Amino acid sequence: MSALTGKRVTVMGLGTRGGGLGVARYLANAGAIVTVTDNRPAEALAEPLAALAGLPIRYVLGGHDERDFVATDLVVRNPGVRRDAPLLRLARAHDVQIEMEMSLFLRACPAQVIGVTGSKGKTTVATLAAAMVAAWNPRTVLAGNMGISALDRLPEISADTPVVLELSSWQLEATIEHGLSPHVAVITNIAEDHLNTYRDFAEYAAVKRGIGAHQHPSNWLVLNRDDPETWRAAGDARGSVVPCGLGDRGGDGAWLAGERIHWRNGDDAFDLARPENPALVGAHNAANLLAAVAAARLCGAPMEAISAGLAGFAGVPHRMERVAIVAGVRYINDTAATAPVAAAAALRTLAGGPVRLIAGGADKGLDPGPLVAAAAETRPAVFLLGGTATPVLHAALRAVGIEPRGPFDSLVEAVAAAAAGAQPGDSVLLSPGCASFGLFRDEFDRGERFRAEVRTLAAESGEST
Repeated sequence: MSALTGKRVTVMGLGTRGGGLGVARYLANAGAIVTVTDNRPAEALAEPLAALAGLPIRYVLGGHDERDFVATDLVVRNPGVRRDAPLLRLARAHDVQIEMEMSLFLRACPAQVIGVTGSKGKTTVATLAAAMVAAWNPRTVLAGNMGISALDRLPEISADTPVVLELSSWQLEATIEHGLSPHVAVITNIAEDHLNTYRDFAEYAAVKRGIGAHQHPSNWLVLNRDDPETWRAAGDARGSVVPCGLGDRGGDGAWLAGERIHWRNGDDAFDLARPENPALVGAHNAANLLAAVAAARLCGAPMEAISAGLAGFAGVPHRMERVAIVAGVRYINDTAATAPVAAAAALRTLAGGPVRLIAGGADKGLDPGPLVAAAAETRPAVFLLGGTATPVLHAALRAVGIEPRGPFDSLVEAVAAAAAGAQPGDSVLLSPGCASFGLFRDEFDRGERFRAEVRTLAAESGEST
């Protein structure tokens, strides 16, 4: 019998990308008495509701009822729900336990876990590390902040199943609160993001560094040695610190010297050539592959599997994803670049040729400076999507001599405008540097609509994508 059998549980926020759905299904199958409550109406949640059909779940949709947060044994909040939400404060005042999917998963998971976080690169590192480990152990599970519910994958995990999780700052909040950390924790980098959610950058950075706060001495904390904010975590580390960085600093760690990857960890050492893989170009991807090498090796993957994972990596959807070449123009979907620093990295990666950048969107309280500085260096043509962050970005670009077009009220208009003047050899890059709210359901919806528009362009030109 599960410890959840007969427990009254309120799931706050069903969501549309797998996490809330996985939580509700896990709780119902464990015998809990489940209430799912969401501010959105049933019509907006048709897909997850259909997936949960037949399970003994009570729904409160289109709003919340305070009684569900008081007369209950447990509340599980969706990452999209702020930790200081009034109803959560009400639950805490009545001594109701607050959990999230990842705290439930880490308690229940019988296997060792690689957890990857960071302001940018975490999806690439998690996916690449999983590919390396899977080349050694095909049962490897990849889940987390990529629309894959970890709890949904729990039935297939045994003690010897490698598990790789991508963890957002919001998902980390509950693991920190409940004293949980992955066995191998990775921080790719820490830069300004989500300042509309956190009090300030210091609070956001502390949450990111908290991924290793509850490790044991036998655990590992992989840190980007080149990023000062990330490296601060080394001072409070409870596990063994493994640095990685560009340029071999000597000592243990994962280092890139020239085009060679050096791995050293005590007596364990090997040397690999950096693969000529288009999905791993640029300095930011060099840092990503080093972090993935370290995580995979600490999980037990042999050098041959690591090499195979590097060579075969095809990239990640929505992250510098090459959608198609239409009339000689490359169309690249980087919708996951929701912060200026991420869009800046994308621009610099494409600095070898003309770029037509689609940017702008909703405000997250971030300084557009990194994106503007990269634009000043690379001089793209810029097409702005409408949103609360766009006026400030527009003014900042004009201040460095770039006259953006727009704002456009739809991606259809923005893509059409960017495509209209594109020449063979140009790149049309969707890398917004902003959140997606307002025009889109989320950043993945934005990326999917971009793909659809590119397919339409290809069809009109008689080309295939």
